[in-house]
Amino acid sequence: MGPIGLLDGKIIDLNENVIQMEDRGYQFGDGVYEVTRVYNGRCFAFNLHMDRLYRSLRELRIPATYTVDELAEFHERLIAESGIKEAGIYLQITRGVAPRAHGFPDNVVPKLTMTIRQANPNNNLREAGATGIFVPDVRWMRCDIKSINLLGNLLAKQQAKDAGVFEGIQVRDGIVTEGSSSNFFVVKDGILWTHPLSNLILKGITRTVIVDQLVPQLGLTLVEKTFDVAFVKKAEEAFVTGTTTEIMPFIQLEGAPVGDGKVGPVARKLHQALMAAVARECGTK
Repeated sequence: MGPIGLLDGKIIDLNENVIQMEDRGYQFGDGVYEVTRVYNGRCFAFNLHMDRLYRSLRELRIPATYTVDELAEFHERLIAESGIKEAGIYLQITRGVAPRAHGFPDNVVPKLTMTIRQANPNNNLREAGATGIFVPDVRWMRCDIKSINLLGNLLAKQQAKDAGVFEGIQVRDGIVTEGSSSNFFVVKDGILWTHPLSNLILKGITRTVIVDQLVPQLGLTLVEKTFDVAFVKKAEEAFVTGTTTEIMPFIQLEGAPVGDGKVGPVARKLHQALMAAVARECGTK
């Protein structure tokens, strides 16, 4: 069937007009979202995504009106009815529909929308290595919430697009935080570095898998500590991570080579380990 959507549990055509004029997501960006990667017809790291979704809802005081089991069933239904086995499933929950006013409305029912689309894994770029630039981090101060307010991220992504590179790596007060739609890692003197969890970055699901599972498995040393642009420029490797990005190594930043200008061994090992984790969970080859 191809790409389809879901509205409050009902499968819909993507061409249907489903957004009401006074939906707070449309008017205020008052909502949260998740994107779950589907491999071989199965969701990867689904429970981690749901844990983050419910945390985001709590932080914005949006009531949770669906259980994890219900949301799992909606994901499975989209996969089955679309026939897409390698996919990204986008889930969005807004506070709901109410007369436009800045304060939270009473007795409003949150709205759930979901879509499924074919995944684009960027394997050729991953093998060759990506390029990036540094951009100002102009986002709000609660980047830990996976909110649908993404204008700062869009500006960073567009700067990267205008520069003809894969990703914009954001810098706030001299400190490198994360990509416009990814977490950021470097390898310096054989040690893996990434920004510590705080309100200034998103707790990425792939980041979590790397930190909690793959780093111990591979015997790597990880430091979660802030660093600046000068530190990055002296690194042997740099890469970004994300649900749809997986692990994307950089060979160049700001027009200068990263390390020796080739995809590094740590990024390769981590991606191989990530794909092995996917194979165990989703039955891929």
